[in-house]
Amino acid sequence: MREKPQSDSVHAQADFMNAQNAIVGLRGKDLLSTMRLLALQGVRQPLHSARHLAALGKQMGKVLLGDSELQPNPQDARFQDPSWRLNPVYRRTLQGYLAWQKQLQAWIDESNLDQDDRTRSRFLLSLLTDAMSPSNSLANPLAVKELFNTGGMSLVKGARHLLDDLRHNGGMPSQVDKTAFEVGRNIATTPGAVVFRNEVLELIQYKPLGEYLHAKPLLVVPPQINKFYIFDLSPEKSFVQYALKNNIQLFMISWRNPDARHREWGLSTYVKAVDEAIEACRSISGSRSVNLMGACSGGLTMAALQGHLQARRQLRKIASATYLVSLLDSQVESPAALFADEQTLETSKRRSYQQGVLDGRDMARVFAWMRPNDLVWNYWVNNYLLGKQPPAFDILYWNNDNTRLPAALHGDFLDFFKHNPLNRPGAMEVNGTPIDLQKVAVDSFHVAGITDHITPWDSVYRSALLMGGDKRFVLSNSGHIQAILNPPGNPKACFFENGKLSSDPRAWYYDAQRHDGSWWPMWLEWLQERSGERRTVSLELGNAEYPPMEAAPGTYVHIR
Repeated sequence: MREKPQSDSVHAQADFMNAQNAIVGLRGKDLLSTMRLLALQGVRQPLHSARHLAALGKQMGKVLLGDSELQPNPQDARFQDPSWRLNPVYRRTLQGYLAWQKQLQAWIDESNLDQDDRTRSRFLLSLLTDAMSPSNSLANPLAVKELFNTGGMSLVKGARHLLDDLRHNGGMPSQVDKTAFEVGRNIATTPGAVVFRNEVLELIQYKPLGEYLHAKPLLVVPPQINKFYIFDLSPEKSFVQYALKNNIQLFMISWRNPDARHREWGLSTYVKAVDEAIEACRSISGSRSVNLMGACSGGLTMAALQGHLQARRQLRKIASATYLVSLLDSQVESPAALFADEQTLETSKRRSYQQGVLDGRDMARVFAWMRPNDLVWNYWVNNYLLGKQPPAFDILYWNNDNTRLPAALHGDFLDFFKHNPLNRPGAMEVNGTPIDLQKVAVDSFHVAGITDHITPWDSVYRSALLMGGDKRFVLSNSGHIQAILNPPGNPKACFFENGKLSSDPRAWYYDAQRHDGSWWPMWLEWLQERSGERRTVSLELGNAEYPPMEAAPGTYVHIR
């Protein structure tokens, strides 16, 4: 019997953050309030503080004498250089940092603060202690070696990178070499055509790669928070090419990147737009029904659409639904959510309405602070202390190709996290129709990531239980993006499955079976069973009603 997976200490910061935090944001005012609370706590409990200060002094004495046994987590990439273990100065510096970090956490844990204040305090101190890691200074042994190896040029290049990021990247360290990729040139290159366009989306139909195609097409609904080509990166990890090679007739939605003119686009707007895309898919394919696949917020949009169609007695248009790391049950336990009080929510909503949109760069900053050692300080060291270019990595390029959310949709997402409406029949309305997911009797396939902190796997599991119809849930051994990009051939890939969906995620996990490899082939078999007979392929895209407009990847994906 297995225990529920827990994050190791290297990624402990991520436990504090999830998708809600990126949508709501974190106000400096709230963080300063917690900092004042901590300062007052030191005054209110002087004996408590003195006891921990004495304990820290005792630990520091052991560090100076070389008697400390404190060691970093073996998986902590910040301290992998041998100098942190072998050099007596570096070893003592690191052990002093670990002793200080450990005692700060103990000071909070043993204080008389209430549970919520302790949780907020841990969150704030984790940010501060990560920022003050000795690995982030010029004394980092990697930085010292690079300084000597380059004759000081690493410092000059690092200063240039810092100035460039201050001017062009909002002061955040660049995560990727953006000059290495171009949409349509070396990513998002699968041949296809835009066959339908409205104000909200473009619909791409891809050219078949085999002699036959299943009759019922698959329509992919990507998240509005990012661009669609996460499904079509390099050929070896392209989900689009995998589906095409296995005789799936494939359509893809490419969302328009909205600006202030589109502030009134809400969830109902997006649901209506997807419904129009479904009609185009049905017309072009000649099939009465389509299979749907949605990722993250695209899955939420897809669920709302199905609830809307069910209320209008049009659900027959949907043959099946696949949800990738999608939250429908928004009950997510997160310490950072304790900052999201009524005032914070209203401030966030008011700010986006004033601007017309929620800027994708603001969301990207919050996502980065979900894993600061990996997504902030790692690049601080690489770009500024070592003076190196950020890596050329297609996933990071996609992740930094920011999009915006229209104010109305942002407001709908805030209300979704605040009220958890899909958990109650009729609590959400879309285009004037109440949504009851239990009445959506469509077979569904749900995928979650075991280390996903954006949409935690147990919340994704509870989301699956909200749907009617036959449900299947798979848990991948990866995070948010890697749970989606999980092609066959990855030696580290595995997933868990248990055909019996109990009400408790832990109970499901205890009895789940582990399978080595990717979940893609299992899903493909499931989808093919729901995709109708195979037909001889037609190489012509579109039809008379929906003729091809331009080659994939289209126009909307290029809008900045």
